[in-house]
Amino acid sequence: MIKSTRTNDRSPRLDVQMSWWGMNGIRPAEPDHAWDLETKLRFIAEAGFDGVNAFIPEPEEAADWRRLLDQYRLTLSVNAYPKSAEDMVDFIEKLTAYEGTVQYVNAQVLTPFVIDAKAEQLLYDIDRLARDAGIQVFIETHRGTITQDLLRTVQYVNRLPSLRLTIDFSHYVVAGEMRTVSEEAEALLRTLLTRTSSIHARVSNGEQVQVNVGENGEHPMLEHYERWWESGMRHWLAQASGDDRFPFVCELGPPPYAITVDDYGARTEEISDRWAQSLLFAAKARSLWNRIGK
Repeated sequence: MIKSTRTNDRSPRLDVQMSWWGMNGIRPAEPDHAWDLETKLRFIAEAGFDGVNAFIPEPEEAADWRRLLDQYRLTLSVNAYPKSAEDMVDFIEKLTAYEGTVQYVNAQVLTPFVIDAKAEQLLYDIDRLARDAGIQVFIETHRGTITQDLLRTVQYVNRLPSLRLTIDFSHYVVAGEMRTVSEEAEALLRTLLTRTSSIHARVSNGEQVQVNVGENGEHPMLEHYERWWESGMRHWLAQASGDDRFPFVCELGPPPYAITVDDYGARTEEISDRWAQSLLFAAKARSLWNRIGK
């Protein structure tokens, strides 16, 4: 199985990762400070993150990535965007060059209009290919993908016993305009949480997919996400063993994903500090993990 070997600890543990995509637009205050690969990874490690969620490095960068991940004791997970089983075969072939480096694959399956039996077959094929290759692939709950519809995603989970998910409920909250969370929605979300294999941390308020939760997490929607994150952790721990790692990714996107002041394209300015919010989410994850006794 392709996974990190950064520690000899043989008990399940939390692995808090920083999104590489989320690093866009984040840099130290010094204007002339070099912001190369090593500086970024050191910045992430010194902030206390356990790893990075990124992409398969370009071949010419692979050696540097391996060296620096080992130097700063960081795990690496990567993202895939398959539209077919053949796409997944190609991705897995590229991934074999990084065996022992990549912890798991987060997959956004880019077929939002494939539904029912065809969708189930595609998800089954992706899962089978991953298992045959000995890698971990988690399907992300995400708008604009095969899991964009909450009702259908519950159906896929009920019909595919081995399907594992990356939970990011910000997409369902904004797509469903869940300014409040109904009992019906809560029941459906609980079904998906039983298949939690990783979490992408972002908070939506039902109108905007990524909101500022405040310096100390004052936003009233955060309590819902904390409840879901803790539930996902508990479900994962119930079946974890050995040196399994639970990935919690702080994934706050840059503009135009982030809320901005936008003067018709003339000026785009973020209204929150994504780095500070990422550190807050990391602390929340560790607090929840400690609360459940791990």
